[in-house]
Amino acid sequence: MSEHHHCACGHEHHEHNTETNKYEAVLAQYATQMDDAEVQASVKKIIAEKVHENDTAEVKRFLFGSIELTSLNTTDSDASILAFTQKVNQFDSAYPHLPHVAAVCTYPCFAEVVSDMLEVDGVEVTCVAGSFPSSQAVIEVKVAETALAVRDGATEIDIVMPVGKFLSGNYEELCDDISELKQACGSRPMKVILETGCLKTATHIKKASLLSMYAGADYIKTSTGKEKVSATPEAAYVMCQAIKEYHEKTGIQIGFKPAGGINTVMDAIIYYTIVKEVLGQEWLTNKWFRLGTSRLANMLLSELTGEDVKFF
Repeated sequence: MSEHHHCACGHEHHEHNTETNKYEAVLAQYATQMDDAEVQASVKKIIAEKVHENDTAEVKRFLFGSIELTSLNTTDSDASILAFTQKVNQFDSAYPHLPHVAAVCTYPCFAEVVSDMLEVDGVEVTCVAGSFPSSQAVIEVKVAETALAVRDGATEIDIVMPVGKFLSGNYEELCDDISELKQACGSRPMKVILETGCLKTATHIKKASLLSMYAGADYIKTSTGKEKVSATPEAAYVMCQAIKEYHEKTGIQIGFKPAGGINTVMDAIIYYTIVKEVLGQEWLTNKWFRLGTSRLANMLLSELTGEDVKFF
């Protein structure tokens, strides 16, 4: 932690050097300087050359099984979340030939409702916690909310990286926050949302990805869906590069979740293609690759069944 030094002038000076250097040293092991134009060009090339081969029924089935069906509305209530969860239960018998969604994602106050009502094996109970979507709360509040979500049945937790701390270069507090929340999750996987739309540059996204993984993220996720700019293929490409380099260096596999602004089936196929090209087959399971979206479920269902379906 920071050391306090008094100098001859009588003022107290805060030395963050040792800690700051620790985080800078972690980042220095990776290629963090990214050229935005190069990233754009690489993404454009992948989309032009590779996406068409993934526009298949098989990939769409896989994508459906990677969806985290999400309800994060101000108007949510026990009754609406109950109905939402029942839809997942009913889906299993209505479409036995299709995979079920990967998770149901809600606010922590609904963890118990979802956990009690969900009857389908293999669907995770995901909760956003830690003062979602801003992450602007004292750490004790964030820890308490996360611990309560876990107590009430959440099997996965999504938190938001403190973006302000990152942008002001306060890597020590940023990483401390993430590690404390990871401790509160215990054995439950924790996804760290970078809010890439606020980070603006590929270099920032790369650094935020690496620091989040270093501090304990089990997944990194693009966005909350609550900001003007949500997931983009460019942000996904940079995050997947970071996951790949981190895996090569540490042997630790980290999951990836694009979320926010996934409005069409083609958007989802583009993210799938980026994961496939950058990270490879090992990440193409519904454990390591998730999609945070609800509107996509009916769209994929419609394409898979060949009729206009409004199931969810």
